[in-house]
Amino acid sequence: MNAVIGNKPPKRCAVYCRVSSDERLDQEFNSIDAQKEAGHAFIASQRTEGWIPVTDDYDDPGFSGGTMERPALKRLLADIEKSKIDIVVVYKIDRLSRSLADFARMVEIFDRRGVSFSAVTQQINSATSMGRLMLNVLLSFAQFEREVTGERIRDKFAASKKKGLWMGGRPPLGYDVVQRRLVVNPLEAAIVQRIFADFSRLQSVTALVRVLSEENVTTKAWTTQEGKFNPGSPIDKKALSYLLRNRIYRGELSYRGQWYPGLHEAIVDEKAWAAVQAILAVEAHRRAADTVARGRSDALLRGLLHDATGAKLHTTFTRKNGREYRYYVSKAEKQFGAAAKTCERIPADAIESATVAQIKTVLSSPEAIAAVCRLIETEGAPLDEAPIVLGLGQLGEVWEQLYAAERHRLVNLMIERIDLVDGGLKITWHPLGWRELLREFGPQTIGAELVELEAVA
Repeated sequence: MNAVIGNKPPKRCAVYCRVSSDERLDQEFNSIDAQKEAGHAFIASQRTEGWIPVTDDYDDPGFSGGTMERPALKRLLADIEKSKIDIVVVYKIDRLSRSLADFARMVEIFDRRGVSFSAVTQQINSATSMGRLMLNVLLSFAQFEREVTGERIRDKFAASKKKGLWMGGRPPLGYDVVQRRLVVNPLEAAIVQRIFADFSRLQSVTALVRVLSEENVTTKAWTTQEGKFNPGSPIDKKALSYLLRNRIYRGELSYRGQWYPGLHEAIVDEKAWAAVQAILAVEAHRRAADTVARGRSDALLRGLLHDATGAKLHTTFTRKNGREYRYYVSKAEKQFGAAAKTCERIPADAIESATVAQIKTVLSSPEAIAAVCRLIETEGAPLDEAPIVLGLGQLGEVWEQLYAAERHRLVNLMIERIDLVDGGLKITWHPLGWRELLREFGPQTIGAELVELEAVA
């Protein structure tokens, strides 16, 4: 136990140490050890002032001084809040922080708990006004140094990319990384070349994804410098489209949207590349036209239909002999093709007609509508049943004459979800939506006008 010399009251001192890089942490004596030794020696030199070290040290190896997200620092601040520490000792002030804003927050905590701050090599004590001034000046230089270092790193990164060096991240399929250069992986390169050739033949992203899925072809599997293995994942439409447009296979590298000649060998020749890009350009134009077509004939049950697993079904369509056929398919089939489907594709016209038939059955049943009206009245919303029953019955009769957007709106008001079950459909009605629908058929509403038109007819 450390004895206190003199009559000074004891002051509990905590030594905080930090290094930004862990390159030499496995050595017998590293900079953390040097900081800790200097901190304890400094505390020992102040024993006449009542300084004594706390039993624990606070070490943050491999953490930047530009952030407060450091485990030992968090533990230090927590102990300060618990009044376990009187003085914080560091080797240099930039060990505690390189950010003026972060340091200001720490000083606020120090002041609130009556804690002072001392640096071994700079002879600064935050307990004095001159010490505070020197702290702010030195921290300003520390932050300036950090920002300049960051700019130099970014400039070096940009210069390296422009020179064609690989600067990190998952390498693309077909290449390995050796000393910051992409080196062709012969087996993977053959897969990439075959993908380009197959796409030129099939001219369909969906068809090629299905083939790749059946053959278990995945994206790049690689191991980081730290030894962490990252397995490849199945190639979906998004990944395949990115691969087919990636100019890395032409021997180039990108930086901030610009492409520069790389140091690596091209995998795809100019002829194969040009053929694929021409097909993709035509596909983009056709996809834009298909989007417009889907907007004109929107799926009635979009967002409502679920398969037996509870997953939503998505819409798709095909064209044969100039005619369009619409379907509801599983998300897996839409992404990876028919081989990955979780349910059979369902003809859109058939299932939409079945749903509309159930809607019309409800709309044409005065007893059902009256029951809904009475339910809503119990919640304090009086309704006139007679015009509502007549109006909804009329709605069922004129359903086919409504615009597609209006039919879609009404279906979403009435139905919360539709599940595919053995033997048919299970419709979950939407209580809040029905309440809104019934109010639309009150006096002075569209529903009332429909009743009047029917009476005139």
